[in-house]
Amino acid sequence: MPEATRSPKREGRLWPAHLVLSLGAVLTVFPLLWQVLTSFKSFGESTRVPPTIWPHHWEWSNYATVFDSIPFTEQFLNTLLMALLRTAAQLLLCSLAAYAFARIRFPGRQTIFLGFLAVLMVPGELFLLPQYQIMQNLGWLNSMQALVVPGMFSAFGTFLLRQFFLGLPTEVEEAARLDGANPFTVYWRIALPLARPGLLALGILTFLWSWNDLMWPLIVNTDPEQMPLSAGLASLQGAHLTDYPVLMAGSLLATLPVIVVFMVMQRQFIQGIAFSGMKG
Repeated sequence: MPEATRSPKREGRLWPAHLVLSLGAVLTVFPLLWQVLTSFKSFGESTRVPPTIWPHHWEWSNYATVFDSIPFTEQFLNTLLMALLRTAAQLLLCSLAAYAFARIRFPGRQTIFLGFLAVLMVPGELFLLPQYQIMQNLGWLNSMQALVVPGMFSAFGTFLLRQFFLGLPTEVEEAARLDGANPFTVYWRIALPLARPGLLALGILTFLWSWNDLMWPLIVNTDPEQMPLSAGLASLQGAHLTDYPVLMAGSLLATLPVIVVFMVMQRQFIQGIAFSGMKG
């Protein structure tokens, strides 16, 4: 049957799916739109009942108030440095561990890997107290080390990259071993370049997680100059009164870099997640 003949029928069957997806997209984007609109409202408009959707007077001063209320530039740089260091460390350490679990045979490999998977079942809050005590004993409170070191390794990242390595063809690696390459050379020169989509997916996930991390920075860094943006914005919430337009303006400024990163790397991120999920 010609494509022109069957295309309208197919489109007729797909319109309910398109409608549902369109509604889902609107519901997903609505909180971001509300955040943008609220950042330009006055405090009275932001707390009015029934709510005011469109600002009557655009308050651009809310963005200036953010820089007056917190050391925004310093906290932005702290957040960027923390996210980049965590991401780089996880890409290196998790890929090393994942390649070992996927390709190198050693006693107790499966048992140790099951132990890694068990870590995923433990709530992260359970590690807060021992990690804080370690940072305190090392004298790292209110420092960049306290923000970066506990997030340098991830059981999830190891699992994700292991699945990816398992899906790679072994013929090229075997040929390299026959030519005299040691396991690290095979990992660095062959397996790692082939795992680029998986590394990109893990890198984006780690970057987003690090950028939005809140609880741990609030615990270990109490100095505003050493806080990331997530903790700094949390300080804008008062015990009895919160200036919501200022808070939304700061949140929007903190969200924009993450949105840009995801839009630029969206295709690689989706491909990496899809390919990793199909293998193993």
